Amino acid sequence: MKDSITVTDWTRLALRRDILSRSTRVGLVVGTLLAAINHGDKIVSTGLDADSLLKILLTYLVPYCVSTWASVQAARAAAN
Repeated sequence: MKDSITVTDWTRLALRRDILSRSTRVGLVVGTLLAAINHGDKIVSTGLDADSLLKILLTYLVPYCVSTWASVQAARAAAN
């Protein structure tokens, strides 16, 4: 397996419909669970300030990025 990959090739893989779909689903499911666990009290009671909204956004973004990275790595491995 080739160890290096260009940013263009990596992005092309990351933007494949199947990878985008899978990563979005993972981000939504895992992000929702983590947001509920970590920020549920603020969501249902006191409201959200800008800091909390940013943290919740990152809570969704991290599992999306991890899933995308793993899917791209798997696609690269399958191609070789």
